[in-house]
Amino acid sequence: MTVHFVGAGPGAADLITVRAMTLLGQADVVLYPGTYIDQAVLAHCDGARVVDTQDLDLEQMVQIMVEAHAADLDVVRLTSGDPSVYSALAEQTRRLDEAGVPWDVTPGVAAYAAAAAVVGRELTVPLVAQSVVITRAQARSTQMPAGESLAAFAATRATLAVHLAITRVRDVMDEVVEHYGPACPVVVVYRASQPEQIVLRGTVADIADRVETAGLRQAAVILVGEALRRDDVGTPGFSGGESYLYSSTRDRSTKR
Repeated sequence: MTVHFVGAGPGAADLITVRAMTLLGQADVVLYPGTYIDQAVLAHCDGARVVDTQDLDLEQMVQIMVEAHAADLDVVRLTSGDPSVYSALAEQTRRLDEAGVPWDVTPGVAAYAAAAAVVGRELTVPLVAQSVVITRAQARSTQMPAGESLAAFAATRATLAVHLAITRVRDVMDEVVEHYGPACPVVVVYRASQPEQIVLRGTVADIADRVETAGLRQAAVILVGEALRRDDVGTPGFSGGESYLYSSTRDRSTKR
C-alpha cells in the first residue's frame, strides 16, 4: 500500500483537486494538521480513521504511516496548501524510504496563490514585478539559511509571499521598508477561502497596526509588493505595463 502526501489547498472543501478528493475517499487512514485544515475537507473521507497531527511529533506521525502500510492500509497525509512548501515532506519521506514504505505526492492550491485570488491580484505585473519570493520569518522555528534574509529578498523588489510570520509582522515590515518604502502595498489574508477569512489591506507603514488590532496570530499569508497596488493600466501614477506575449504588435512568426 502507499502513503499519499496530498495538498489540501487553502482550506475550502471545493479547492482541492479531483485526485485529492478521490484519494481521500479511498483512504483507510488520513492524517491532517488540525490547526490549518478546515473540517469540511475531511467530509471527502469515507469511513477512514482520521488523525489530527497537531499534537504529534514527526516520529509519531511516521510510525502511524508505517504501521498502516504493514496492515495493508492506504494512507493520506494531508498538508495545508501545497506539499512543496513548508510541509515537512522531506523529513517524512526520508523516514518512509528508510522503512521501505512507498509514497507519492499530489499537489494542492498554495496558500499564497489562494490569498492572491481572494484580492484579485496578479503577483507578476509587467514592468513592476516578474518574480515571486516565497519565504518565511524566523521565530520559534528552524534557523534560516545564510543569505536568505528578508532584507536580501526585499532588495530584489520582487513580490514577497511571507508565510509563518504573522506574529512578527512588525519585524517583517522593518526589514523590508528600506527597499519597498513605507507606502508600498501590503495584503494580509487570514484563512484564505475559509469561512473565517479576513483580508487586511494596508502599506508597509501601517499593516502591523492593522494586524495587531485584528488580533491575528496564525494561518495568515503576508503579500508585499507594488504588484498589489489597486490601480490599473492608464491610471495616473501606475507604472505597470502589458504583457508582450499577448501584444497586438508582437511578431507572431517566431516562437515564444
